[in-house]
Amino acid sequence: MRIVLQRVSRASVDVAGERIAAIGTGLLLLVGISPGDSEIDLSKIAKKIADLRIFENELHKMNASLRDIGGDVLAVSQFTLLADASKGRRPSFTNAAAPEQASCVFDAFVEALRREEVNVQTGRFGAKMAVALENDGPVTLVLEVAA
Repeated sequence: MRIVLQRVSRASVDVAGERIAAIGTGLLLLVGISPGDSEIDLSKIAKKIADLRIFENELHKMNASLRDIGGDVLAVSQFTLLADASKGRRPSFTNAAAPEQASCVFDAFVEALRREEVNVQTGRFGAKMAVALENDGPVTLVLEVAA
């Protein structure tokens, strides 16, 4: 699993011109699922995301978590995060899980975040989405999660 985590002031997802999800202060998570990710401890990564100290506290130090600030999450499944562009000019997506598996793992990941009492909005799996964000900082992390 590869997650691009962006601290945002706001983020949203539109599908076919319709706004389907939007958050204010929080995290935009772009989530790529690989074939072995069904074995990952999703509760562990959800807790890590909820507790990462990447928001500013009252002293303007990056020492507050999503949980501390009461922030939201917008999670978007994105298989292109697992592209291999090392050969040729056309990326290979063989490192990405099949849609049926990826959808199940993504849904389980969202539920794990909700068990951490995080408000989670999502994109629409498999749809062509327009994702908008205002990156705060900017703060962007890449989390590589292995089974």
